[in-house]
Amino acid sequence: MLGIFKRKPNKSELERKYQKLMDEVFKLSSTDQALSKQKMAEAEEVMKEISKLN
Repeated sequence: MLGIFKRKPNKSELERKYQKLMDEVFKLSSTDQALSKQKMAEAEEVMKEISKLN
């Protein structure tokens, strides 16, 4: 019911989320490859959402 009141994230929010995920990917790449790949997949999904907004 409350789902109708959620607003969609705007482009700048998604770009910040993408940048945060990419920073995490960079930090994790030297210690935990599996988690790094998981974060990279999340970042790619965010990038797809950004491209949909364009």
